[in-house]
Amino acid sequence: MASSNNEIEYEFLPLLRVYKNGHVERLIGTDSIPAGTDPQTGVSSKDVTNIIPETEVYVRIYLPNLRNKNKKIPLLVYVHGGGFVVSTPSSSNYHNYLNALVAESQVIAVSVHYRRPPEHPLPIAYEDSWAALQWVISHSNGDGPEEWLNNYADFGRVFLSGESAGANIVLLVIAIGNSELDFGLNLNILGVALVHPYFWGSDPIGSEAVDPDRKASVDRLWPFVCPSNPDNDDPRVNPLAEGGPGLMGLGCRRVLVCVAEKDILKDRGWVYFQALGRSGWMGVVEIHETEGEGHAFHLYDLQCGKAKELITRMAAFFSRDMPPMFH
Repeated sequence: MASSNNEIEYEFLPLLRVYKNGHVERLIGTDSIPAGTDPQTGVSSKDVTNIIPETEVYVRIYLPNLRNKNKKIPLLVYVHGGGFVVSTPSSSNYHNYLNALVAESQVIAVSVHYRRPPEHPLPIAYEDSWAALQWVISHSNGDGPEEWLNNYADFGRVFLSGESAGANIVLLVIAIGNSELDFGLNLNILGVALVHPYFWGSDPIGSEAVDPDRKASVDRLWPFVCPSNPDNDDPRVNPLAEGGPGLMGLGCRRVLVCVAEKDILKDRGWVYFQALGRSGWMGVVEIHETEGEGHAFHLYDLQCGKAKELITRMAAFFSRDMPPMFH
């Protein structure tokens, strides 16, 4: 008879299983592609470790095949998704996506790997991502430890982006950055692209109300990744909840929200877009909806027309200039 320690304690399909003996079995996002030069796009990448000493936090930096090696290019800090619990920058779907996005956008990108629940419950992923951003910004004077950032990154054109849970993390990092400005950190975020963002809440809205089974499934995620505050109206997962950081002080000039028609998270993205537009925030907010597709569809078929359309839309967002910071 099998030991009860080998029984499943928690299962969140298709992401992972946790067994009573403490073993965590990640079911997707476990493959790994090494950094190097991508033959299809010409994008080069390399890994930088020891971002936070004695942890597995690292970044993968992507550099396009530069058209002009003497001209600095926009900088994208990217945070991967995976329900906070699976995937890394080296996972094939994220690595291939970053190659395609960097080639199309002509940006230098820094893809952040954070420590993941359940071994490292939230807020550790937020703290790791904030530390990684600080490491990136330490290159803004051209004397940081990583030459690609010193030589090619335009720190006057910095963007943040993330997918799903990564988009959630990005928004929290912006909020942390706002609170740190008084301490002299040089943050100049031009824009934020939130792709299929993981925002949620206790009360159902839109399509959530007509699909209670899917609502109940997503309801289980936040309490699992953030056991210290398992409320689905925690402002970190519901940015419009009472007690949140507010929208007027969002520390960037432009926001792009991308949603997918068949994604259970779509309505939350729309509500955030609408609330930000009404908030009095002085930036520009845009939304892009992909018809007929589900959550993170582009990560699984980069060659489909709608994935290419999404990448083109994001490249346009990163390339567009804005006037000096509003007053």
